[in-house]
Amino acid sequence: MEHEATLRLIFFAATAVSLGLWEAKSPRRRHDPGRTYRWIGNLGVVAVSTVAMRVLFPVLPVLLAVKIQGQGFGLFPALPLPHVIEFILGILLLDAAIYFQHRLFHQWSSLWRLHRMHHADTTLDFTTGVRFHPLEILLSTAFKLALVALIAPSPGSVLAFEIILNSAAMFNHANIFLPAPVDRMLRMFLVTPDMHRIHHSTDRVEMNRNFGFSFAWWDRIFSTYKDQPDESHESMLLGLHLFRAEKYRSLPWLLAIPFISRKKAN
Repeated sequence: MEHEATLRLIFFAATAVSLGLWEAKSPRRRHDPGRTYRWIGNLGVVAVSTVAMRVLFPVLPVLLAVKIQGQGFGLFPALPLPHVIEFILGILLLDAAIYFQHRLFHQWSSLWRLHRMHHADTTLDFTTGVRFHPLEILLSTAFKLALVALIAPSPGSVLAFEIILNSAAMFNHANIFLPAPVDRMLRMFLVTPDMHRIHHSTDRVEMNRNFGFSFAWWDRIFSTYKDQPDESHESMLLGLHLFRAEKYRSLPWLLAIPFISRKKAN
């Protein structure tokens, strides 16, 4: 789709700047004194992942949707759906699939080794929302390509899904304060920071709750929802016990996390 990269960059930058300012003005938890160093590592991972995708994938999900549009392949062309319904359903199906993908990355040990780099962040802010190991990003992209080929959603719905997913991930990891009534209202539809923070608890039970990235209802539907942490949001411990050393904030060590055994972690 024409101008896809530009649109995604605009939304990414606007979301990042807005959340960064919000975090500075109204944080939910105490600021991380070393967040500049963390940001260099977290955003460095994004740069590595972006280069890897451009090198290894000749097409990305939106372009694949463009290429297969009108060829009769996939689920949606076989259903006589109005364009608006198809657009909305495409976003919902893709988002539900990412919810189950997220659960799978927690359940399979080989996938968890990749995903644990995301959970190793001991302080959450909007940069945590884009901090995923490049190998996890490559697997997720391959999964999304398969989904697009299977259901053949419109290119517009794929682009909207990608933008929503990226912005929502930064939002629900952000260190921002929302009044309790606002949080309750928003999490009827969207995953809020207070809702997703529970997922980053060091407690293994809490870590396996609240898997949703964008829409809050998947966790309720599939019985993985937890309303509040056992401890307070301000005092709960975040991250993984295995990777609390300062060195795991640097880009080389972040990239090495999937390959580090428990004995060699400290």
